[in-house]
Amino acid sequence: MFVLGFSLGLIFGVGFWVWQQYQLNRYLAQMLQPLTTRSPLSPLSVSLPLIPRLRDEIALVKYQRQFLQQQLQTYQDLLKFAPIGYLQVDDENQLLWCNEQARAMLYLERWQPGQVRLLLELVRSYELDRLIELTRDRAAQQIKEWEFHPSCESPQAVIDVKPIILRATSLPLSQGQVGVFLENRQPLQNAILMRDRSFSDLAHELRTPLTSIRLVVETLQDRLDSPLKSWVDRLMLEVDRLINLVQSWLDLTQLENNPKLQLQRQPVDIKSLIYSAWETLEPLAQRQQIDFSYSAPENICIQADPSRMYEVFVNLLDNCIKYSNSNNKIQVEVRIIPAKLSASKIPENSREQAQKYTSFGESKLEINVIDSGVGFSETDLPHVFERFYRGDTARTRKPAEENSLNTTIVGTGLGLAIVQQIVLAHGGSIKAMNHPKTKGAWMQIELPEVMANYRSQDYI
Repeated sequence: MFVLGFSLGLIFGVGFWVWQQYQLNRYLAQMLQPLTTRSPLSPLSVSLPLIPRLRDEIALVKYQRQFLQQQLQTYQDLLKFAPIGYLQVDDENQLLWCNEQARAMLYLERWQPGQVRLLLELVRSYELDRLIELTRDRAAQQIKEWEFHPSCESPQAVIDVKPIILRATSLPLSQGQVGVFLENRQPLQNAILMRDRSFSDLAHELRTPLTSIRLVVETLQDRLDSPLKSWVDRLMLEVDRLINLVQSWLDLTQLENNPKLQLQRQPVDIKSLIYSAWETLEPLAQRQQIDFSYSAPENICIQADPSRMYEVFVNLLDNCIKYSNSNNKIQVEVRIIPAKLSASKIPENSREQAQKYTSFGESKLEINVIDSGVGFSETDLPHVFERFYRGDTARTRKPAEENSLNTTIVGTGLGLAIVQQIVLAHGGSIKAMNHPKTKGAWMQIELPEVMANYRSQDYI
């Protein structure tokens, strides 16, 4: 009896263990089915038992996790020691992480690594908040440059800390997060100011000796005969070029430092002004057989300094001629950008001259100067208004034609920089483009304070 009972118990126990193994294998097979079918490159063999397969999958997951953690640590180290600042916020604009450079630029004294705090509590910058929101809304990279005024807890620090120029580039990340790269542009701004100050001092020092040299050259012109006189004439052209360069730099510096005091505003007829500038350059245009066309509403005036605006159009039209081929055309198109009609806002000293005009209120005057030349390259467009910038060789001036006529227009490399400062001083704006039809250069100016004859109210 004892043997029979022992045998039955053994059979029952073995059967129960086999049933448990079957159920376990079935459960593991169901759990491992997605792992075995997800990738044909899996090193696991279907013929392996389920337990070893499970162990291999766990080892593979651990390896992948370790690899990703190493990559994440590498990227964090790179951002930590990068020469530019970086910060990252979540979908609620809470600061998740930033490197030391960003902490120094934004004066994040109250934030410690590992904290999650609202960015607005730490950095009082509307421009930065707006940049992050635009990045999230548009799901695209955004770039902005502004003057940042740090907010410090210590009253003494507020006095000592100076504002800096920041340039931010933001990128949309997953789950509504945004990453922002920060660049301190203040050292560059300081270097530019120092350069401009040095050039201005040098220009002041050069003006007197250049004037003396010109007087000597004038004396030689009257006393020498050919062929020596031709060399002296060439020397006079170069001296005049240097004098114009020095004077242009001084004018540009004055416009930048105190633009409004340099302007003598009065009503100026835009058509007469542009045609006056063209008549100065017409001999040079006729030599290259370049035509000129003007289209605009009648009797349009602006409140402007006539001599300064004349300089603007002489520079622009001169560039059009010099950078155009023969038998091309230069177009000037003027139109009014309408706004609500309002009462006239004319200075007291100009009311007698402007009695027949009425103001267009906040209307703007758009002036398009278009040529059919080679245009600008894409790399040059952001820099065309910089001082002494020389871009694509396709737009270099033709030396054979530059001084072929004895005109008063001498290239200095500062023309467009002066044009931009004069337009800005008048409260306007200017931008450079390539015209889609002519493929040439396209300068577009917008000026405020438009006035017109009563007959021109139909243009509103």
